[in-house]
Amino acid sequence: MKKRIEAIQTYLKQNNCDAYYTENPYNRHYLSGFEGTTGAVLITQAEAYFITDFRYTQQAKAQCQESIVIEHHSTLAQAVAELAIQNRLTTIAVEIDHLSVAYYQVLEKAWPVQLFPTQRVVEDIRMIKQMDEIVLMKKAVEIIEETYQFVLNTVQPGMRECDLALEAETYMRRIGASGPSFDTIVASGWRGALPHGRASEKTIETGELVTIDFGAFYKGYASDMTRTFAVGTPASEQLVDIYHLVLKAQEAGVEAVAPGKTCKSIDDVTRGIITEGGYGPEFGHTTGHGLGLEVHEAPRLSQIVELPLQPGMVVTVEPGIYVEGLGGVRIEDDILVTNTGYENFMTAPKELIILGK
Repeated sequence: MKKRIEAIQTYLKQNNCDAYYTENPYNRHYLSGFEGTTGAVLITQAEAYFITDFRYTQQAKAQCQESIVIEHHSTLAQAVAELAIQNRLTTIAVEIDHLSVAYYQVLEKAWPVQLFPTQRVVEDIRMIKQMDEIVLMKKAVEIIEETYQFVLNTVQPGMRECDLALEAETYMRRIGASGPSFDTIVASGWRGALPHGRASEKTIETGELVTIDFGAFYKGYASDMTRTFAVGTPASEQLVDIYHLVLKAQEAGVEAVAPGKTCKSIDDVTRGIITEGGYGPEFGHTTGHGLGLEVHEAPRLSQIVELPLQPGMVVTVEPGIYVEGLGGVRIEDDILVTNTGYENFMTAPKELIILGK
């Protein structure tokens, strides 16, 4: 935590700014360790403060070891105004990506300082994971992989997608997750053509492919996994062919991950294979995204992102093909960029599993 605070203090000194302020829950957690729902971080060039109300003061004192905990008795804005006067602050950096226009105006009126608009300061630091973060992410992956095995043992023809999702989310909590990292996607049969087809009341039938895209939160960090499997012998040979094409593209995309490679170049690999296989238009999303405190964060493995990968980044590699009226396939792993290449956090099999065969 100390290094994270020092990184912000370095930013302040480089930009001749007196303090940095955030209420964004992810950035707040990253800079303080606070896991509650209400509070703010104020970092000056000399100190770090965590401000909250009576409900969270004891929790903050236990979790925010590198911050001075301040209990406010009015509003966060007023508490910061008082700290600004005490510390003789003249400028405070605020995250305009996370403030409404109305709240920005509230802060302008409440604070006796000039507001310094910033974007993606903490998010850019968060892209490079430290070892303690990697350990937590690996545990989140272990949880979701065990949950996937549970899913394979649980799914039956005639079961509703939403019931399978509920079973999965309940199980992941039992084995250590604080909850799902996003709404579980279960898309069977023709619904597999919906890239973000949240679990519905549709029943899963024999002969259908089922795509499940789900993740777990563990101590604030997310995992994100997608697998496609068959319930009984697949009724569509075309979908079986599509499966093998997606698997080829996904594995090639993983192998391409290395420091110095651009995000676009990884997308080029997976997209090139799928396009060559005749399904370019049916792969309409990016190859992947960053992963950490949020399930979708920077960087994106996209055609429009030329950012070079760096050691410590964690990204997903998840190409897919979606054919309207027929179904679809997506396969996804969570990948750490290392000094020499990559480490795949996931060990769950990716060959086509046919249940009940």
